[in-house]
Amino acid sequence: MSRQPTWDMAQSIQGEMFRTTAAQGGLDVQLVYFRGLGECRASRFVSGGEGLGALMSRIACRGGRTQIAKVLRHALDESRGARVGALVYIGDAIEERIDALAPTAGELGLLGVKAFMFQEGQDANVQHAYREIARLTGGAYAAFDVAAPRRLAELLAAVAAYAVGGRLELERRAGEGERAARLLLSQIG
Repeated sequence: MSRQPTWDMAQSIQGEMFRTTAAQGGLDVQLVYFRGLGECRASRFVSGGEGLGALMSRIACRGGRTQIAKVLRHALDESRGARVGALVYIGDAIEERIDALAPTAGELGLLGVKAFMFQEGQDANVQHAYREIARLTGGAYAAFDVAAPRRLAELLAAVAAYAVGGRLELERRAGEGERAARLLLSQIG
């Protein structure tokens, strides 16, 4: 339930990812979400902001525990069948043990799938776990505040640019002064 305001915000800004990558051929995104007591689902891949927005509009947040392990395993399974440009995780909590998540995160890193872990809030335990997942995958971590939606939009656009154009595109954007691109570039392996 704590995710609803951020879910609503992400739904309104997710189109930025698609605009960012349009000139490079576009972006295909799969929405993976969990809620309640064990529900974890993955959508089909969509290639436009309208499609992702429509998927997101049909989902309501419900109380429950985090299921990050299921999300990481799903990304691992997907990456074994086709190229996965990046994993973006947006959250504010972690109720799983990082020691249990680390092996799957490490496997993702070995397959070249970087996790970009974005934390709403400042909880030190969440920050530690998200940073560790990002480190193990060669990805990056950043915190944001739901009161400043522009920051999340910039982070999502930078990850989308990376997913489509790789490190060179992130370097180009950082060279043009994009703060989010510089932040991610300073961390990715």
